[in-house]
Amino acid sequence: MDEADFEARQTYLLRRGHLRALDVPLAVVLVAVDVVVAGNMLKDRPDFALSFLASCLTAVALGLVVAVRRRWPRRALTAAAALSCVAAVTGVLWDPFAATALVLCTVATVESPRRSARALGGCVAAATVAAAVAQIVHPRYGVAAAVGWTAAAWLLPAGGWLAGHLLRRRRWNAAFLEEQRARRILADERLRIARELHDVVTHGVGLIAVKAGVANHIAEVRPEEAREALRLIETTSRDALAEMRRLLEVLRRDSTPGTDLTQPGVGGIEDLAERVRAAGVEVELAVSGESDLPEALQLTVYRIVQEALTNVVKHAAPTRCRATVDVSPCRVSIQVVDDGAARPAPEPGPGGHGLVGMRERVAMYGGSFSAGPRAEGGYAVAATLPYVRGGGGR
Repeated sequence: MDEADFEARQTYLLRRGHLRALDVPLAVVLVAVDVVVAGNMLKDRPDFALSFLASCLTAVALGLVVAVRRRWPRRALTAAAALSCVAAVTGVLWDPFAATALVLCTVATVESPRRSARALGGCVAAATVAAAVAQIVHPRYGVAAAVGWTAAAWLLPAGGWLAGHLLRRRRWNAAFLEEQRARRILADERLRIARELHDVVTHGVGLIAVKAGVANHIAEVRPEEAREALRLIETTSRDALAEMRRLLEVLRRDSTPGTDLTQPGVGGIEDLAERVRAAGVEVELAVSGESDLPEALQLTVYRIVQEALTNVVKHAAPTRCRATVDVSPCRVSIQVVDDGAARPAPEPGPGGHGLVGMRERVAMYGGSFSAGPRAEGGYAVAATLPYVRGGGGR
């Protein structure tokens, strides 16, 4: 996260936050304490009235600074430090930079640690100089009192800075985690769209490639079959282009999470099988059980069957294929088996994009997935998707 953006955000939150309402009663308490302490300390002085009035005015000024510290934190810190130094030198207030500590806490939440640490150093230096001058001007208070006052003037701003710095780090960590969460959601959404795009392109282009090859070989001897193949190519390409345009439109809208990508579900598997039959694969389809599954699960079932049948067209056609979808009250079982020529088992890694996509879809539901050649020949894809009735998965 950019430091400047974080500082701007913290400043905005300070100015718009509900905590500003707490600064007014805090300022009132600070003024009351300063006035009571000043009254007790000045009661024996011959110029009590004038000194007490000056103490009250200084306390009110410091209270106003604390009340507006979230609005103008840097200016408020300068004003608080200056007023506290003047009050210490003139001896009209015994506030060991309490107001400065409160304002410094706010500054440390909006400024970078380096700049706020410099501000802390400036406040400590000012307190030290003010204590030294006050001892020269008012030697009657003694060295012990001056040392104690100086120590308090150091500790209070340091404590205020530390509290603000810790609060800033906590907010930084929270903002960073939120940003990471948003990026993860966006990446997951883009991965979901990429998976959909892969399934659309692979299925459509696979059918087009097969039928184009058929049409090229029979164009002269069987023109009617060639024209039928071209019609299938035209229909498939139009459908694939329409789905691709919709998915790309989602990407142009920055892939807002929750974007509707609904595709045909279990009910669309029959149409899918018809298109595969037109590509030269004898498909035996069996769908059993209830079909009122959640939309997301129906899309997952459809895409797994689509990818498995597409692989049959690409790697085994012409052949026979049996696709079974069994929907039970707690799981969906999918099996696609072909009798095509033997082909090698997938590499020990994650496999191609199609296998990766199927594994990811199954993993979303905590199911099991397997794909590989059969001992009796051909290839088999099997998946089990557990689910809870009334939900989209686990």
